[in-house]
Amino acid sequence: MRTATVTRKTAETEITVTLDLDGTGRYDNRTGVGFFDHMLDQLARHALIDLTVRATGDLHIDDHHTVEDTGITIGQALTEALGDKTGIRRYGACLLPMDDALVRCALDLSGRPYLVWDMAMPTDKIGTFDTELVREFFQALSVHGGITLHVEALNGFNSPHIAEATFKSVARALREALETDPRMAEAIPSTKGAL
Repeated sequence: MRTATVTRKTAETEITVTLDLDGTGRYDNRTGVGFFDHMLDQLARHALIDLTVRATGDLHIDDHHTVEDTGITIGQALTEALGDKTGIRRYGACLLPMDDALVRCALDLSGRPYLVWDMAMPTDKIGTFDTELVREFFQALSVHGGITLHVEALNGFNSPHIAEATFKSVARALREALETDPRMAEAIPSTKGAL
């Protein structure tokens, strides 16, 4: 079973993530940050991962710790659920349009975290949500999920569309990378024999 439940508790946040990599895209995410919850819902739905997030954090200060620590915890749960990565496709890519926005993502579940981020958000805020936190989430996910992640906005003038296209593009690429490769279902997808 490619599932995991991880709880992470600090002086700033307490976060529990439960995920099933072979799910149907069900989600139940409650972080206290409405726009971010909506983005996590998109991540689950389009990656076909069942995802439940419960987070409490120092939102009276700002959303930063909650968003970043959620990325850390999802990354840790992803790593745990993947185990030794036997049988996965490993690589995924998606070119995703959403109205004016066009976002390209390519990723490798290599165990070597690296983020290439070529994104420009036209506004500093989406409602009360700081748009710079989109990058913070994916930086944390990349590091703690061991993901080489390239994300690029090719077009867009509407910040909500760019942000949502980003989450959906990463989700679709992740879905592809997590799937079992029927031609290599018993093998680790690396000439090293380990990822």
